[in-house]
Amino acid sequence: MKLLIRNLARTTTEAELRALFEAHGTVQSCSLVIDKETGSSKGFGFVEMPKQGEGKMVMNLLNGMNVAGSKIRVKKAE
Repeated sequence: MKLLIRNLARTTTEAELRALFEAHGTVQSCSLVIDKETGSSKGFGFVEMPKQGEGKMVMNLLNGMNVAGSKIRVKKAE
């Protein structure tokens, strides 16, 4: 299950994002979307979890959570 994570603090690293989701299940891949010009995060990323049940659980658990001063939004990627 591929998840879209929005409203991330620009300072959040890929390793921090991976650790946040790995605490709740298996993470297959994790990536932040980076601005090509500035090299900094655009404030959103994707996490892929192979088990659909874990993906749904983590979506409900982390959606609206405050991470590094930002209230993140987690939903299924289209």
